[in-house]
Amino acid sequence: MSTSLSRINASAATLTKNRTDGSITPTSGMCVTCVDGCIGMCEIGKSAYRGHEVIYPQPFGVITTAAEKTYPVDYSHFSIMGTAVGAHGIEADSDKAIFPAVDLKVTFGHDRGIKFRYPFIIPGIGSTNIAKNNWEGLAMGSALAGTGLTIGENVVGMDPEAVIQDGRVIDTVDLKRRVSLFKDHQRDGYGAIIVQANIEDTRLGTQEYAIEKLGVQCVELKWGQGAKNIGGEVKITNLKKAQMLYERGYVVLPNPTDSHVIKAFERGAFKEFERHSRIGMVSEESFAKRVEELRKAGAKYIFLKTGAYRPADLARAVMFATKYKLDLLTVDGAGGGTGMSPWRMMNEWGVPPVELHSLLYKYALFLAQKGHTLPALAVAGGFTLEDQIFKGLALGAPFVKLVGMARSPIAAAMVGKTIGRAINDGQLPVYVERFGNSRDEIFVTAGVLRKELGDAEFEKIPTGALGLYTYYERLAQGLRQLMCGARKFALEHISRDDLACLTHQAADISGIPFVTDVDRAEVEEILAG
Repeated sequence: MSTSLSRINASAATLTKNRTDGSITPTSGMCVTCVDGCIGMCEIGKSAYRGHEVIYPQPFGVITTAAEKTYPVDYSHFSIMGTAVGAHGIEADSDKAIFPAVDLKVTFGHDRGIKFRYPFIIPGIGSTNIAKNNWEGLAMGSALAGTGLTIGENVVGMDPEAVIQDGRVIDTVDLKRRVSLFKDHQRDGYGAIIVQANIEDTRLGTQEYAIEKLGVQCVELKWGQGAKNIGGEVKITNLKKAQMLYERGYVVLPNPTDSHVIKAFERGAFKEFERHSRIGMVSEESFAKRVEELRKAGAKYIFLKTGAYRPADLARAVMFATKYKLDLLTVDGAGGGTGMSPWRMMNEWGVPPVELHSLLYKYALFLAQKGHTLPALAVAGGFTLEDQIFKGLALGAPFVKLVGMARSPIAAAMVGKTIGRAINDGQLPVYVERFGNSRDEIFVTAGVLRKELGDAEFEKIPTGALGLYTYYERLAQGLRQLMCGARKFALEHISRDDLACLTHQAADISGIPFVTDVDRAEVEEILAG
């Protein structure tokens, strides 16, 4: 049996497969017998005729992707500890300490002026089709739930209707739409819309425009993400758009202004251009300068998102965010992704989530013990359900306040949207139709939302937003149940003591005790009578 952690040379992500099902060489991923005459179904074979196109997951624009690598340690190597004694954050009374009483609200920021109903945030999802095509559901669902949503990189640069003068944006269509869809459905001041920027966005003045013209209060600097260690990329199927992006300064491959390339595209030799963003060059001087520029521009809250880079870069992120008094630092572990990250890169680079988040805790503790006041921390990297959310919060307690999720909220919004289309077409599958054939019957949160919003407003909510809102409602109830079992009735009471490791390797990495070592001193005291 192979002990390889990776699947090589064949994946549903790249639409490739081996000719043989069982006899595969574990080190190379090739069929044990590679036969002359095979049409080339594997990644090597497909690369022989489509070349660099096979680097990326397919089909572009209608999928989200995440690594299929099996990391040595993941969050399943931890178990949540419950207790039969007491309660934190509520009176230890069986009639009061019930799970609906668990408070999931979180406040953060230098003035504690940002408030979320739930400890969830969607980190940057930007110019990919999968984000744009589902933005209604993501924005309205997040706003209704009272959580955070980050508009990712390159949205302005990719907008053909953006007005750019002297290299600076002065008007947009897409960014304006994305911000307003969230703000118009925000309730009681809960949640936040955040505008992120990479190098190209910074040059365009995207964040200054968002602050001044769109009333955005939260902006985020981007160093990277867990999916890749290069800038963002998308596929472009339209020659004119590829040329527009080239003129706006993006790296576009092949060169869409080259006459030979144009002819090759027109005769169908290839069907997609690649648009790439540049990599950042981090220095403390440039970081401090940009933070000051944003504050002068009127940014009320400034965040930083970093990826699964080497430990020294994580230390820089924690230190810079602390020293320059940022409001949130998001740390994204390897293996995740929502767009077009190179498939092998997504699987084979970076620090995995448990290791990265354990280092984050250690660095934060070091600075806190030195007397520094840290920003709120958020962890991301494959979180999808309430048990993982609890573990992420507990592993980084008391510094981690939020868990970032992108793929799963997109999935919930897409499913909601698809169900809405099926309702309209009268073609609901039996699996869904057993719950009913209308929005009010199928979406379990519809009744409560209709009462809260009123009939007229509820009818305007797209089913994609209902999908995300309902998914979040499930996560919230599940998280409340787990917290109740741990006797923690507010997020501030979650601690590292609420976890135990199921493997010694997880214990070594995280510093959290192996399960049979938990409570050792208290056990001895109890048994001693």
